[in-house]
Amino acid sequence: MPASPVADEIARRIAQGAGRAPADLVIRGARLLDLVTGDLVPTDIAVCGDTIVGTYGAYAGAQVIEAEGRVAVPGFIDTHLHIESSLITPHEFDRCVLPHGVTTAIWDPHELANVLGPAAFDYALACAAETVMDIRVQLSSCVPATDLETAGARIEAADLLGYRDHARSLGLAEFMNFPGVVQADPGCLAKLAAFAGRHVDGHAPLLSGAGLNAYAAAGIRTDHEATSAAEALEKIRKGMTVLIREGSVSKDLHALAPLLTLATSPFLAFCTDDRNPLDIAEEGHLDHLIRTAIRLGVPPLAAYRAASLSAASAFGLTDRGMIAPGRRADIVLLDDLDACAVARVIAGGRPVEDALFAGRPRTPAPGRGSVKAAPVTAADFAVPAGTGAETPVIGVLPGRIITEHRRLVLPARDGRSACDLAQDVVKVAVVARHGAPGIGRGFVQGFGLTRGAIASSVGHDSHNLCVVGADDTDMALAVNRLIALQGGFVVAADGRILAELALPIAGLMSDLPFEAVRDALHPLREAARALGCTLPEPFLQVAFLPLPVIPHLKITDRGLVDVDRMAILSGW
Repeated sequence: MPASPVADEIARRIAQGAGRAPADLVIRGARLLDLVTGDLVPTDIAVCGDTIVGTYGAYAGAQVIEAEGRVAVPGFIDTHLHIESSLITPHEFDRCVLPHGVTTAIWDPHELANVLGPAAFDYALACAAETVMDIRVQLSSCVPATDLETAGARIEAADLLGYRDHARSLGLAEFMNFPGVVQADPGCLAKLAAFAGRHVDGHAPLLSGAGLNAYAAAGIRTDHEATSAAEALEKIRKGMTVLIREGSVSKDLHALAPLLTLATSPFLAFCTDDRNPLDIAEEGHLDHLIRTAIRLGVPPLAAYRAASLSAASAFGLTDRGMIAPGRRADIVLLDDLDACAVARVIAGGRPVEDALFAGRPRTPAPGRGSVKAAPVTAADFAVPAGTGAETPVIGVLPGRIITEHRRLVLPARDGRSACDLAQDVVKVAVVARHGAPGIGRGFVQGFGLTRGAIASSVGHDSHNLCVVGADDTDMALAVNRLIALQGGFVVAADGRILAELALPIAGLMSDLPFEAVRDALHPLREAARALGCTLPEPFLQVAFLPLPVIPHLKITDRGLVDVDRMAILSGW
């Protein structure tokens, strides 16, 4: 029987690993971080094609990279993120993040799916075949995330089945409807049954006790919503892998770092969830999480395990996560281990350099023209005064997407509730953008605004238009500019636009290079600060105000949602 191409490739790996033939690539003179012992071992690393074939020895190669004593660690794996929340296309994300050592990204296109439906999966899977980094796709499980808001699509179990067996599909993405799982909702059960035996990602903030038992018993294996060490410890003790999140808004690393030790590192990994190009430029990506964890006292071996081997194991990616023969050649060379100072990256056996990104095919992005909202006026943001002395107010917690349900006494004028700048309370509104009418109105505390308005078409998870403001006229101006831009971020004050960024791809992503998006975020932040905003990332903080699947009080296009009672509050 003639040898197959696969057999021929295996034979090449064997010959190169045994030293009978020169390796395709040799990284010479590295210090390899042994993920078993934590030792730094001087060695060459031999690579055949996209696979490591030799370590702990000296090798000859057709191509040689001189490591010059740099530390070699496995490529980093971002275990949960929404690439569209980086505000750039997958191809630009690839070019932006790969130099930071991220060689594998596990993408849940949940935001795109809530706007576009299954077309988001078609786009994500097509792009995953075109990027240099290895992108794996998790199929969005909760579209819409809730029936308390108007989304652009609905995806049922039958819609997911057609994508289940795609080579780049790992399984089912974050199961946000944790109350539905715990209560054995038929729709939830249908999706879980369709993916039985496949990886199912979790999303269960503050869930504990018997509820957590029920959730994990459904076969859900990971969770990225733990915000305290106690919560995370219960989840890993119950067999889940906790994905420690540090994004542009949700910052859980400081709270969870004390839990990350040599003993617990097999049960913890890292993710960014939502991180924009400006934060990546200023701080980094997973390299930022690693160096921050080490600075907080996490042993370097535990941090690098969590960033690679533990992450790979959690998602069944047994072909990567270590620098070892037979594993995928995803290698990061560091100038400094504790600082995670990335000097060079090899992705799938290919040294990462600018030429590697040139000439890649690019699947055209869908979702242009998706903002279908009607223009608004200042009168649309009037809030009738309630009958009680106190008014429900969303309380923002900086660095967290969880909000508080506060009740405050607000001034009333002409039968309408008004902002109270002395209490740092301004208006928030959500304007439906998917073709159906609807405006939800309320109040929010914690932005620091003293004038103007900040508006966003990124509004988790249904991505209606969300605006926060101290002036109704500026709120209307900002929303109408969003409609004209077909999505983006806008800052307005005193009847004029101060700064903006267009996001015309589904109202979520720019079609510009990541450098242009990064640079546009600077004036947006400065304009927000000029309005008095005290939050470090005001635009994504606005974007999370409509998310009604986590405690406690949220705003949607239908009104204020008391998530504790899962009911729309009346009297507005």
